[in-house]
Amino acid sequence: MDSIKRYMRFVKPYNWEILLTLVIGIVKFAIPLFIPILIKIVIDDIVMAENLTNDEKTLQLFYWLGGTAVVFFVLRPPIEYYRQYFAQHVSNKILYDIRKELYGHLQKLSMNYYANSRAGEIISRVINDVEQTKNFIMTGLMNVWLDLATILIAIGIMLTLDVKLTLVTLIVFPFYAFCVKYFFGRLRDLTRKRSQALAGVQSYLHERVQGMSIIKSFTLEKHEQKFFDETNGEFLDKALDQTKWNAKAFAVINTITEVAPLLVIGFAGYMVIQGPLSVGAMVAFVAYIDRLYGPLRRLVTSSTTLTQSIASMDRVFELIDEKYDVENQPNAAALPPLKGDVQFEKVSFRYTEDEQKVLNNVSFNIQAGQTIALVGMSGGGKSTIVGLIPRFYDVVEGAIKVDGIDIREATIHSLRSQIGIVLQDNILFSDSVKSNILMGRPDASNEEVIAAAKAANAHDFIMSLPEGYDTKVGERGVKLSGGQKQRVAIARVFLKNPPILILDEATSALDLESESLIQESLDKLAHDRTTIVVAHRLSTITHADQILVIDHGELKEQGTHEQLIEQQGIYHNLFHMQRLDA
Repeated sequence: MDSIKRYMRFVKPYNWEILLTLVIGIVKFAIPLFIPILIKIVIDDIVMAENLTNDEKTLQLFYWLGGTAVVFFVLRPPIEYYRQYFAQHVSNKILYDIRKELYGHLQKLSMNYYANSRAGEIISRVINDVEQTKNFIMTGLMNVWLDLATILIAIGIMLTLDVKLTLVTLIVFPFYAFCVKYFFGRLRDLTRKRSQALAGVQSYLHERVQGMSIIKSFTLEKHEQKFFDETNGEFLDKALDQTKWNAKAFAVINTITEVAPLLVIGFAGYMVIQGPLSVGAMVAFVAYIDRLYGPLRRLVTSSTTLTQSIASMDRVFELIDEKYDVENQPNAAALPPLKGDVQFEKVSFRYTEDEQKVLNNVSFNIQAGQTIALVGMSGGGKSTIVGLIPRFYDVVEGAIKVDGIDIREATIHSLRSQIGIVLQDNILFSDSVKSNILMGRPDASNEEVIAAAKAANAHDFIMSLPEGYDTKVGERGVKLSGGQKQRVAIARVFLKNPPILILDEATSALDLESESLIQESLDKLAHDRTTIVVAHRLSTITHADQILVIDHGELKEQGTHEQLIEQQGIYHNLFHMQRLDA
């Protein structure tokens, strides 16, 4: 039960609150255990008392019932309220702590992890599986102990009434314990498979909802329905496997727990006939059977619930155990403000150990303030190079240095905080335009946000939106055009004002009018800072201080536009091919 031990780390800060909840719960569950004793008193000491008159019997009855009513109507409601409140309060705080740690963990995982994982699967673990573990707190840390306490108190009271009858009541306990161990051992595995299948359905839905425009434009509704039915059917199969085993467990265990009352009633009746047991004691004993086996049946249900919770814990800790491909070294130091020199020294890289290298022995120098362009055929390694500079990945061989410092010796935050990135498809979050720009520097003032938007040629279109800077842009910026999204993304880099700028095909997917506006703002953004441009249209980078031609993961040519045209190599051919196409 390694998962439980690890889970208790999140529980530990709330031990005293859980203990308080248990004490209140024991009082709450103990109060109804007085009812069978009351029944015995009413039958033996009042109704069947030969030495009392009818008026005395009536008075005694009202005394006992009145005192009991006070307990039930005055004491029990606030006890019930605080038990429920503290139980929910503690469990929700624990789930908050787990999700907080998970989100922090997710932000530290490398881009490689996200490239190989489905978003829906990750979301399912953070939402569904964490929520399932709440049952461990409510049931395993609270209700199970309350039910056990109820059983022990009931047994204690029953022993004071009659020892033999109590032993008959407990005779089926060993069979019950054996069945719980047998059935619920396999249930954990079945529950885990069910959770995995549910995550598959969620992942499928997440991807398809995001790509609904593709499904509609290609009229794939029937085709997609077929695939969804298969994914949903896999979940149904796993859910039914778990249900069948669960049903078997309940059928056997409930049969055992229902045999015990028959034994008790038969033996108690025999003892009343023979004389050693009073009628009131027999009725009280029969009432205690329900008080005893009610919690026992709840323990069976708790076993199922706990099994599901532990299976979800396993999935949560699988995510927590994902290793960081990129993390700070023990002696990492914060970078000082950078000038912007960048050096690649014999850099090689592969995404996974069993793949071929996508970069091989690449070396080049960029001086502070220079603009360099990376060109070449698609898949040559250009985007990989710009992904290595902010340490989205770590090099396999060689080193990358900024201002002469190996970036692996610097803290990740101090490195990335001095690099601005504009991509071909920049992601905007479903918040306001202002909030998306503020991601460049969250503590910036309104005036600074507006100045950044103006520098990015975005202010005019933002002011034409229904709520200006407070307009919600929708998921991934769906309410804005491609050019508008790009200008918002450029505005947040203006706000960040980093010494190193990376432009990864930032204008390749835009119309001519948007490209012209954005190219103007990019030229302004690149002024007086080190700029690395991944270019699709070579006509946009002829002014670059250096052009690097990357082909099949190697640096094949390097120089200015004029120098590379004179060489009549790869760049010359690409440039003239694009001119002919134009």
